[in-house]
Amino acid sequence: MDQHSYLDGLNTEQRAAVEHIEGPLLVLAGAGSGKTRVITYRIIHLIEKGVAPQNILAVTFTNKAAAEMRERVRELLVQHAPAARAVQEALPTISTFHALGVRMLREQHHALGLKKHFSIFDKSDSSRTVKRALEAAGYSPKQFEPRKILSLISRAKGGGLSQTEYAGGTRSYVERVAAEVWKHYEQALRAEDALDFDDLLLKTFDMLRSRPNILAQYRERFAYVHIDEYQDTNTVQYDIARLLAGEKQNLCVVGDVDQNIYSWRGADIKNILQFERHFPGAKIVLLEENYRSTQTIIAASNDIIEKNVNRPAKTVFTKNQEGEPLSLYAALGGQEEAEHVALTAKDLMRSGASASDIAVLFRTNFQSRALEEAFINFGVPYQVLGTRFFERKEIKDTISFLRLALNPQSVSDLVRVVNMPPRGIGKVTVLKLVEGKRELITGKTAEKVAVFESLMRDIGEIAVTKTLAETLKFILTRSGLEEHLRKDGGEGLERLENIRELVTLASRYAEYDHEEALERFLEDVALQSDQDELKSKEDQDAVRLMTVHAAKGLEFPYVFITGLEEGLFPHERLSDPSAGPAGDVDTEEERRLFYVALTRAKKKVFLSFAHMRTIFGSQRVNVPSSFLGDISGDLIQHNNPSESGYETAIYLD
Repeated sequence: MDQHSYLDGLNTEQRAAVEHIEGPLLVLAGAGSGKTRVITYRIIHLIEKGVAPQNILAVTFTNKAAAEMRERVRELLVQHAPAARAVQEALPTISTFHALGVRMLREQHHALGLKKHFSIFDKSDSSRTVKRALEAAGYSPKQFEPRKILSLISRAKGGGLSQTEYAGGTRSYVERVAAEVWKHYEQALRAEDALDFDDLLLKTFDMLRSRPNILAQYRERFAYVHIDEYQDTNTVQYDIARLLAGEKQNLCVVGDVDQNIYSWRGADIKNILQFERHFPGAKIVLLEENYRSTQTIIAASNDIIEKNVNRPAKTVFTKNQEGEPLSLYAALGGQEEAEHVALTAKDLMRSGASASDIAVLFRTNFQSRALEEAFINFGVPYQVLGTRFFERKEIKDTISFLRLALNPQSVSDLVRVVNMPPRGIGKVTVLKLVEGKRELITGKTAEKVAVFESLMRDIGEIAVTKTLAETLKFILTRSGLEEHLRKDGGEGLERLENIRELVTLASRYAEYDHEEALERFLEDVALQSDQDELKSKEDQDAVRLMTVHAAKGLEFPYVFITGLEEGLFPHERLSDPSAGPAGDVDTEEERRLFYVALTRAKKKVFLSFAHMRTIFGSQRVNVPSSFLGDISGDLIQHNNPSESGYETAIYLD
């Protein structure tokens, strides 16, 4: 077989991107245009040109996307690369930004003064710690919501700022409070040998910019860097990419300005818009052919996105069939809309569609309640994306036993499991343990604490000598969790089944040695996303219910987009210190979000809105979304029995 035969399946633009291997490259890829294909084939092409796989890095944004890219590269290596190389040499590093940060920080833990098994705080861990930090700083959590303070700290870290840099640039009272709380929050993290989600990037950036010897080491290792979904990068992610690229600037970024929908969590659209300024002489490749959707869906999505001004000129097209018009349903109220969606989904399934072929998208999480109720009432199987397996109490308890055994400084994990199941260790005793006053605990209580400490030592020994699955089984029985849950009846048995599912998941790490299995497992648990939760349940034949944000990167034959009302979609942001004034609408980002929703569909899109909807206990009369008027009328088919049309139909009690 000709060694370049794998290039034959690429279109002209895709091939141009794959074959450009030296210097900066920006691939502006429309929805469904094969951007992941470009990255994977470019990796294979680099290897064919003699680049060692271990010198190639590819970074994306979810574990799911990274795992799928890794598997695709593995398959292509077997098909096209010389067999000896595919077998003998390591795969390229394909990772999320956060997982890459974890890997680098663990590798350099000695130089950075970190424990190798540092804890990674998830959002709930961080929120609890910020609440304690608020109190330590002399503020009331009732006056300043911990979640909002954490959001300010998170955005600052994503912007590459340290606590002192942020404190020096505060412009409001709430920002000054956040700066003070951040200081106490940082102290708490250090005391527990923990990093939060944002630290994984900020500490990595600090390490690379302040330690030239370490930076040189990673530049040599990662001579060719690829970044997927580049439009979603924040400041610190851009800085990490810039530092790794170095003088050679062998940096390939792939993204779509029209799918930039995460500015609220720090994504900076300027990173992709100003790529040529950041990396002079960059080659630009446009991928405009869509392989996913019908001509009708593409025409509607182009109608929407061309109204945006802050974007490079790009017109997506497809050679697919014309397809059906978009269906539009105007409901009286939110409940009627939900029932229409459930019944239409049921009709699709009767016509031969699988339940998992169908996605129902909404702008905000509260909309799922009415939809779930309707799906239950009409017997339509469904799965809500966002109910995460790893956030269940029993799962977090089990993992906390493991984390505490590896990191005895973790106060959060100690507080969580010292009395789970109940051991008769009271709050005063727990406080003494937290404050390091173990010697003050006496009598029967000291005996109970000694039993717990013996348990933790045993778990620690098992963890480094047995497989991960065996360690979790040991925790389940030796901790008393299994016996405790069995006594709890039906709900307890269901929780026990969840822990057993965790053991099953752990068996996937059997290929690694004990220490690496522990590290990878705890890293994957901490960095799970909504889409990773979907991947773990892909064998379930159920309609997927999710926000539009959660749907990004996914595709389905049939897509429902609900709640298309002014104020809901496009959405008016509520007052938030980090999101601008109340009632503010970022129309361009909202339009990009609607574009993302439309382009998830392969065959058919169902649009709907409600003339009246109850929000926060108040019934609101709605105006149809302005986005509906942006789509050419000949692309939409009204689906109301009355054929009254959505423009003039307003129903009142």
